[in-house]
Amino acid sequence: MSQDPVLVQVTGLVKHFPITRGILIQHRVGAVQAVDDISFAIPHGETLGLVGESGCGKTTAGRVVLGLYPATAGSISIDGHNVRTAKGAELMSIRRKAQMIFQDPYASLNPRWTVSAIVGEPLRVHKLYKTQVERTERVKDLMGLVGLSSRLVNRFPHEFSGGQRQRIGIARALASDPLFIVCDEPISALDVSIQAQVVNLLEDLQERLGLTYLFIAHDLSMVRHICNRVAVMYLGVIVELAERNELYETPQHPYTRSLLSSVPVPDPKSARLRKRQVLEGDVPSPINPPGGCRFHTRCPVAVERCSLERPVWRDLGGEHWVACHLA
Repeated sequence: MSQDPVLVQVTGLVKHFPITRGILIQHRVGAVQAVDDISFAIPHGETLGLVGESGCGKTTAGRVVLGLYPATAGSISIDGHNVRTAKGAELMSIRRKAQMIFQDPYASLNPRWTVSAIVGEPLRVHKLYKTQVERTERVKDLMGLVGLSSRLVNRFPHEFSGGQRQRIGIARALASDPLFIVCDEPISALDVSIQAQVVNLLEDLQERLGLTYLFIAHDLSMVRHICNRVAVMYLGVIVELAERNELYETPQHPYTRSLLSSVPVPDPKSARLRKRQVLEGDVPSPINPPGGCRFHTRCPVAVERCSLERPVWRDLGGEHWVACHLA
């Protein structure tokens, strides 16, 4: 881990969505265990990647960290502020320091607002500039920062391409001068030709502004490119966390090895020699996850202990953490 001071600290984070039955009187009959006891820390200036297949809880984790969803249990600290207990001015301070770039650039921008209103809204909410003229000038500066012309501030979202809309979303996230940004699959809805441009923009902004990212994605190649460390998530739990090269070259968890074996290789010879690990069966329901290790129902090397005992989160050395009895 970086020697920089920790900006984001998440410990024992749990998020369950209740399932209720009834119309007038609702009774709780269960819960979707979207996130179940995850912990990680992100130092200043670092990018932590959070990867896993669809439905594993990545996006929910990111939103709970920012306080967009209330946590069921656990603690969340951003720049020394407790997200779960913050109220009033302290909550507004956290809102200013922590922002989010959403996955869908089409749904995340208000179609009735101009770019000036969309990007300028955080400036108005946090009272960062006194006059509308000053806010407009700041919006124009932000447009230039993300590679868009300042002459476009009076246009509406439907007049832009997907890549341009995502740049507008990035400009909105930067408006309040944040320290920490959750990037929720910011390139998955974009054309492949545009994805690299957006990722390079995020890297440039991080270097220029000293930003800290939680980068949520399922494109493992892109995650290795942009992230310093990578956490692998399965069915609501983090199963492995390590420095990016360490994780990609010496994965310890069977699920991580399976994920990495699915990444396409550009060299046909290497692709033919590589052995793919295809998982059998379906992902269990988060309403009733299996006991013990949650991956044991699909794990090719599982033993009896895996179904009976939940693996302990342990450090194998060099900040390589894994939750597996056999690692």
